[in-house]
Amino acid sequence: MRLYKIYIIREGGVFAIDELLIRIIITIVALAFGCLIGYIFRKTVGERAIGSAEQKAKNLILDAENRSETIRKEITIEAKEEAHRIRGDVEREVRERRAEISKAERRLIQKEEAIDRKTDNLEKREEGLVKKEQRLQERAQELESFITKQIEELERISGYSVEEAKQLLLSNVEKEIRYEASVMIKDIESKAKEEADKKAKEIITGAIQRCAADHVAESTVSVVALPNDDMKGRIIGREGRNIRAIETLTGVDLIIDDTPEAVILSGFDPVRREIARIALEKLIVDGRIHPARIEEMVEKAEKEVNNIIKEEGEQATFEVGIHNLHPELIKLLGRLKYRTSYGQNVLKHSIEVAHLAGLMAGELGLDVKLAKRAGLLHDIGKALDHEVEGTHVDIGIDVLRKYKESEAVINGMAAHHGDYEAKSFEAVLITAADALSAARPGARRETLESYIKRLQTLEEIANTTPGVEKSFAIQAGREIRILAKPEEMNDEEIVFLAREISKKIESELEYPGQIKVNVIRETRAIEYAK
Repeated sequence: MRLYKIYIIREGGVFAIDELLIRIIITIVALAFGCLIGYIFRKTVGERAIGSAEQKAKNLILDAENRSETIRKEITIEAKEEAHRIRGDVEREVRERRAEISKAERRLIQKEEAIDRKTDNLEKREEGLVKKEQRLQERAQELESFITKQIEELERISGYSVEEAKQLLLSNVEKEIRYEASVMIKDIESKAKEEADKKAKEIITGAIQRCAADHVAESTVSVVALPNDDMKGRIIGREGRNIRAIETLTGVDLIIDDTPEAVILSGFDPVRREIARIALEKLIVDGRIHPARIEEMVEKAEKEVNNIIKEEGEQATFEVGIHNLHPELIKLLGRLKYRTSYGQNVLKHSIEVAHLAGLMAGELGLDVKLAKRAGLLHDIGKALDHEVEGTHVDIGIDVLRKYKESEAVINGMAAHHGDYEAKSFEAVLITAADALSAARPGARRETLESYIKRLQTLEEIANTTPGVEKSFAIQAGREIRILAKPEEMNDEEIVFLAREISKKIESELEYPGQIKVNVIRETRAIEYAK
């Protein structure tokens, strides 16, 4: 852009003015002029628009006032109509309520009238009852005086007072009742015994027939056969060192006497006795008998016996059908192979008890596995009674708890001799099966002294009972025959005598199986023809 300079001549000098400054001044002057014109135009046009707007606003206000008046009149008319309708509904409802209240009042009046009538009737009845009660009291007094006179008359005629007559009557009634009760008891017992005996015989005979068992004999000694009598000297050894070595290692006594070609092994521990027997037989076959060889053979015999014990225990569990037994319990069962009780092999006895208990449990619908398990383990304490102090029942409880057997099995084992209370039917069956296995013919060999003592105690229990004349124990103590005094009791009272004696036997005597109490009353009439 090109710039020009304007020169102004004034008095006193000449001045120069730029073209840009001139343009700025012109622009400012133009803007001021434009603003003035705009102001004048807006004022003129705005005043006109405001006047028009005020007129429109007045018109709108008039229209709104007219419309509001119309709406107010319409609403007033509708409100009056609604109020009239509501008033009609309320009046109708009031009329209905009044009608219902009138009906209720009439019903209440009727009920009050009915109650009044009933009250009158009740008062009349009460008066009648009072009169009847007075008449009954008068009659009761008359009856009481009459009864008193009758009692006095009866006492005068009979010669007994009221208390004496009561005692006489009660004694007669007691005799009649005792007689009838004894007859009834006898009849019930006979019927119950017939049914019970029949069922019990079926169950027991069936169980025994299905369970075969060997007859055994008690032995606390073992006999080892020798090829010749010279072998006795070799067994004794120089200065008795061989026999001392055998006795020390096995814990068994060797008896070498005049018995030809035989050595007797004596000891109460059957397992040790078996180890000694096997070791001695091996030494006799080997021929080399000296302390070192004896120790080697005893060690081999111990291993062999332990293997036999394990096999016998497993065979017993397999035969009975019992599984999941602890290995130590199986070994203890195997040890019972060499244990006897009154001549009966304990392992065979345990297997027999398990079979009998299982068969009876099956017949009665009980737990067969529980009965067999408890029956097989019921004498487990006898495997340790030579080593542990206490009864075989207490030892068995500790052993079974140690190897985590169930409480039902432990109770079945603990209750088989009556030391502990039986808590299940299976425990009762173990007791019965144990008695059956022990009491069957040939199962056990009882010593003569204990047998005689048991018979004497049995007769003594009967003879000390009032009303008994004499008693006889027969059938190896399985039955006691009692002669009652005929002058002291009648035929009905011997029922009570038999029951009393059987209870005394149960509480005072220990015995296998059961004992039959047979009471006989005999009256003899003797006369001589002359």
